Amino acid sequence: MAQGGNKPLLVLASASPRRLDLLRQIGVHPDHIEPVDLDEAPEPGELAGPLARRLAIAKAQAAYARRPTQGNGAGTICLGADTVVACGRRLLPKARDEAEARRTLKLLSGRRHTVYTGVAVAGADDMCRHRLVKTAVTMKRLHAREIDSYLDSGEWQGKAGAYAIQGRAGAFVRSINGSYSNVVGLPLYETVTLLDSAGYAMTGGRAP
Repeated sequence: MAQGGNKPLLVLASASPRRLDLLRQIGVHPDHIEPVDLDEAPEPGELAGPLARRLAIAKAQAAYARRPTQGNGAGTICLGADTVVACGRRLLPKARDEAEARRTLKLLSGRRHTVYTGVAVAGADDMCRHRLVKTAVTMKRLHAREIDSYLDSGEWQGKAGAYAIQGRAGAFVRSINGSYSNVVGLPLYETVTLLDSAGYAMTGGRAP
């Protein structure tokens, strides 16, 4: 918690421009961006939800270990997140190349899949608060030419599930059950709740 009325620094432990844009959308402007490089491979038998939660916690804790306090005594709050897409029990990580992205899109075509995002906040009270959010997404059946065009756009690069719902792939989505911002990469309601409980006052936001 902040001491003497000082607001803690907010560190975003992610290099994702989508997460940063989502935070700025609600008036939250991190003081520092500090990506954490972790081995994101699932453990044997690990499912998508537990994987997303574990990685989010690890990222928040690793970022907090780097800068637990600041000069004015207000401390630091570190926000970590990780998104994993699953079709049934099959995990769909970020596609490494166009061929893998094509296979992923063919798998999702005409089917329902689930997007899991783990969100974690590590703060000065030695707690790491976390939430796991899931959203069910159903895609229409994709024609070969639609997949070809999408791959040519390059939007699939660096995206869990090989698509970005906020871009051209939005036209592929028939229905969503759950949080839209979760599919983009950060469930905003749950994130705000975690930040607030960790002592990061949301009223008024921060100046850009």
